[in-house]
Amino acid sequence: MKKKLKYNEKVSRSIITKFRKDIWRLFTKAISDYKLVSDNDHIMVCISGGKDSFLLAKCMEELALHGPCKIKVSYVCMNPGYNDENISLIKENARKLNLPLEVFSTNIFESSNALNEKAPCYLCARMRRGALYSKAKAMGCNKIALGHHFNDVIETTLLSIFYAGEVQTMLPKLHSDNYEGIELIRPLYLVREKAIIAWAKDHELCFLNCACKFLENSNLDELDSKRKEIKDLIAELKKINIDVDKNIFASMSNINLNCVLGTKKDGKYKSFLDDYNKKEKNEKVSKKS
Repeated sequence: MKKKLKYNEKVSRSIITKFRKDIWRLFTKAISDYKLVSDNDHIMVCISGGKDSFLLAKCMEELALHGPCKIKVSYVCMNPGYNDENISLIKENARKLNLPLEVFSTNIFESSNALNEKAPCYLCARMRRGALYSKAKAMGCNKIALGHHFNDVIETTLLSIFYAGEVQTMLPKLHSDNYEGIELIRPLYLVREKAIIAWAKDHELCFLNCACKFLENSNLDELDSKRKEIKDLIAELKKINIDVDKNIFASMSNINLNCVLGTKKDGKYKSFLDDYNKKEKNEKVSKKS
């Protein structure tokens, strides 16, 4: 007689069966292509309460159980000041998915709002990141896993071009500048948001969208309008060119340095004229000799 799977077992199994193509293969491809995981890693998986971070947790759980590397995974939720209803939802979802979640509290929402009432989001993000790094260090973790996905990557890239005047993207991994020995990784880097939504709907899971207290009394469309604008723009462009999102993503690993005006690395700017003038001088020297 076939064993009846528990709910959390069905959720886990669906990732490697029904959603194998759209989630598991892309998840493991990112792990492999970007060398995100190594033997003896202790990885802190950060759960914000949203669909992305909970899917990440289940993927990392499967990787720890059956992946090629021996890794330890810990699941952590930082409570920056969620209301009781939201923190209860996070805990309930962790229970449903059989994730041993540790919740630790901070007063980041209150502090960031007090320090910058008009635009607390940037400060809040920095403070949250710092709190997560501190927690990882205290737990003896060498890596922090976040739930950013493919759509986050291309939207961030276009936001950078349109509103910051620079070409910059979200990397699949990076070393911490302030916490030596800790690396941030993004294992869902190649997974599309629509696949994550489909996975959540398939299991009738309800996750947090945004639990920020500041936004409870604010116009979310106005505060988040730029990212929504980019999301809508990409959707419109896909009607004309179905591969436009793939091309945006591919362009960030296919930059032709012979055809850009300038580049910046470690704060140092280099103009195309630097090499252009060197080439001109070399040509003159060659003609003389």
